[in-house]
Amino acid sequence: MDIVDLSTLPKTEAVYSEFLLKLREKFEMDHAAYAGINPAAGAIHGYVTYGDDWKQHYQQQGFHMIDPTLHMSQRSIAPVDWSRLERGKDFKRVFRDAHDFGLSEQGLTIPVRGPYGDVGLLSVTRDCSPEQWRKLVNHVISDLQSIAVHIHDTVMGSDLLGRILYHPALSTREVEIMQWVAVGKSQQDIGDILSISHRTVEVHLRSSREKLCALTTAQAVGRAIGLGLIYPG
Repeated sequence: MDIVDLSTLPKTEAVYSEFLLKLREKFEMDHAAYAGINPAAGAIHGYVTYGDDWKQHYQQQGFHMIDPTLHMSQRSIAPVDWSRLERGKDFKRVFRDAHDFGLSEQGLTIPVRGPYGDVGLLSVTRDCSPEQWRKLVNHVISDLQSIAVHIHDTVMGSDLLGRILYHPALSTREVEIMQWVAVGKSQQDIGDILSISHRTVEVHLRSSREKLCALTTAQAVGRAIGLGLIYPG
């Protein structure tokens, strides 16, 4: 990925908005949006590439209270393709108006969960055929999941209280193993290097994933690097 590293830039709304614009261009999407809630700091963050007219209408209508793309995704741990959402009255109400603003009901939301109850939602949309959409999602889903973790951790870390709290305590051995993973070593390699079994390595990796609220080891490594617990390989 050659999208700018948010952690190296000042934490301003313009930076996050520019990041989403670059993401939109990189993955050939129509729009991208991020919404994050940090209960520890009492903060809500939202950055989108939608036009001001739709943003204003969305807020005036209180769509954030009923938008199923937000509420269903907030309860999920896996990416949510909007095509699988029930076309209930709330969905129809939101997207009836969205159509008037030239927006598609075809999209994907990737939820991210942090260690202190914080939740982030990265959404992308594109108006194309269902077949094109499936091919596009399959091609970019892995990168989008990593990016979702990156932007969420950076936004949450921009709050002072968030920076204080958002620092999971990995053990020395967990940090050591995560660092070896970051440089490309396999579990067997790490076991040989540290003179422990590869099963013991997996136990530590599982613990690290849980502490970092990551679904995969790759996500855990990315989050640990972002928090400064380990260094890139």
